[in-house]
Amino acid sequence: MKNGRPNDLNAVQVWIYLGAVLFLVALLVSAILVPELRVLQAFQALIYVAVIVLARRKSSWGYGAGFAVAIVWNAMSLFVTHLMQTGAIAFWSWLRTGHAAQPVPMMVTLGGVGHFILIIATPLALLRNNVEAKKFWKFAGGGAIAVAYLALLVVFFHPR
Repeated sequence: MKNGRPNDLNAVQVWIYLGAVLFLVALLVSAILVPELRVLQAFQALIYVAVIVLARRKSSWGYGAGFAVAIVWNAMSLFVTHLMQTGAIAFWSWLRTGHAAQPVPMMVTLGGVGHFILIIATPLALLRNNVEAKKFWKFAGGGAIAVAYLALLVVFFHPR
């Protein structure tokens, strides 16, 4: 961190922004394709907007939120729903045939890629942040709050 100012930009921050924006694009395209998910995805998008804003301020809360939500969401997509694998297969099929038969799972995979970026970049940003007191507790707290928020969204807004 150069002058300790929140607007100093570094490569790790750019990766955090990229990961969050990739997931926001995946949410947007999925919301267009599956209208019944729009409310859930609009509220879910707020997590990533918060991660971008808090990362801009070099906040451990935001790094924790981005890391924890990415871990939980990718774990669910890889090991429970398997939509990330389905999306990867659909993506390769689209590259071979030029026809996107399953665009929604492709967006799950795009979101997963964004999350993998966040999983790597957010702890790196935390470790580079030397001026914030109790940064590891704030990282954990941000993660816990974000995961709790995501769980509440699924409970209240997931279409049945």
